[in-house]
Amino acid sequence: MARARRSATGGRQVKATAARRVKTLRMLRAGGAAAGVLLAAVQGCDAHAPMPHSSSRTGPAAAGPSATERDPAVRTPDGGPLAAGTMQPASPSPSSSRAEDPLGTAAASYVSSRSGTVVAAVSDVSTGRTWTLGLPHPQAEASIVKLDILETLYARQGGPAGLPAGDQALAQQMMEDSDNSAATSLWNDVGGPATIQSFNAAAGLTDTSPSSCVTCPGFAWPGWGLSTTTPADQIALLRQLVKPSTLLTDEQRRAALQLMENVAPSQRWGVTGGVPARATVAVKDGWLPLDSAGTDWQINSIGWVSGSGRDYLMAVLTTGNPTEQYGIDTINGLSAIVWGQMG
Repeated sequence: MARARRSATGGRQVKATAARRVKTLRMLRAGGAAAGVLLAAVQGCDAHAPMPHSSSRTGPAAAGPSATERDPAVRTPDGGPLAAGTMQPASPSPSSSRAEDPLGTAAASYVSSRSGTVVAAVSDVSTGRTWTLGLPHPQAEASIVKLDILETLYARQGGPAGLPAGDQALAQQMMEDSDNSAATSLWNDVGGPATIQSFNAAAGLTDTSPSSCVTCPGFAWPGWGLSTTTPADQIALLRQLVKPSTLLTDEQRRAALQLMENVAPSQRWGVTGGVPARATVAVKDGWLPLDSAGTDWQINSIGWVSGSGRDYLMAVLTTGNPTEQYGIDTINGLSAIVWGQMG
């Protein structure tokens, strides 16, 4: 079908923000700065836009490497002064070392050279070991909330059968094209924030708050994009797709990954950065200006990366980006470092 243009909360969508939500987000950001955890800014112009890439429609394995061919954006990190990073392995082992941390010194040095606030998490699918970068103050989800809507939809349906034709079409538009009208329809169909919050609790998400409004005061676009989350919660959400789940059937997990593998070519950025075409990447991105001038962008990317002996989940949230492209380039660069470190 024809690809929808990136729009509204999923794209270049906001002319004004929801005052209360944005104020809260900025307070969180300010608190991080006071604690000394905001990342240093650098001078310079934005990088070039990512090149569009081809997308094939083949179904991924539910968990494990796939031979599916991709051509994701390849971005190398910008240079920057060496700086100490923050790494918090979820399950450290006696043999662990700094060199094993994909979000260690190299990642922290790169992120410190970028404007805004970057928080991230990476989890090895095989071992379950998880690393984090930055303090996990919740940030706006933008369109990555669409994965939460999708998983809630599947869990609410239950059973091995596929979605009804109407819901399947909406799910495909929502995930592959980041279509906002489809997302709003499914948000309402599943029961809104209360139902999504219930699913999140069952899935182990502890710091995600679905937006209480779809039509929010002072916000021109669907308010579900103002839901807030952390990288750790997004890893928990992704893990439902790549590991056996009590909430989702194997068929549902495969279907969700297939949709994420087949996003529109213009949306294959973020955790695809630096990942070669031979690897499989199932991705969902989000982009949202937090001010009417378009000078404060929320840019997020989450996904599963598998290939060349690697099998990991990655979630990156960035706020305070001066432009949309700047935030995209920041995540592309961090992703390239993680791919290299995970090898």
